[in-house]
Amino acid sequence: MGLFSNRNKSGQKPEHWIDLNTESQLDEILKASMEKPQVIFKHSTTCGISASAKSRIEDDNLSGILDFHYLDLLSYRNVSNLVAENLGVIHQSPQLIIINKGKAIAYESHFAINTDFIKSNIPV
Repeated sequence: MGLFSNRNKSGQKPEHWIDLNTESQLDEILKASMEKPQVIFKHSTTCGISASAKSRIEDDNLSGILDFHYLDLLSYRNVSNLVAENLGVIHQSPQLIIINKGKAIAYESHFAINTDFIKSNIPV
């Protein structure tokens, strides 16, 4: 098995990522973060930088530690705006937000999105 063997060849999200496409799901994510850290990845499907960021985090399976939520921000701009508003995080694209105990504890954008960033911000 090679380094990129888990990559989704179609360019879509990895199958263990959860689609985030309704405003009510944000409440569910915040509640779930009380038990297990949650990650929201805001993805622009037409942006090469966003595709690169996604590829840097989709091969590393951290799903046992975190739940990953995939937000296609071009299709669900209202949800993206609500995420920014409710978590107090300025919108960027691409963007990765780590949520724990109902709050954004870390977030990053563009080329700083990678598994090292995620691992270094997982609460112990």
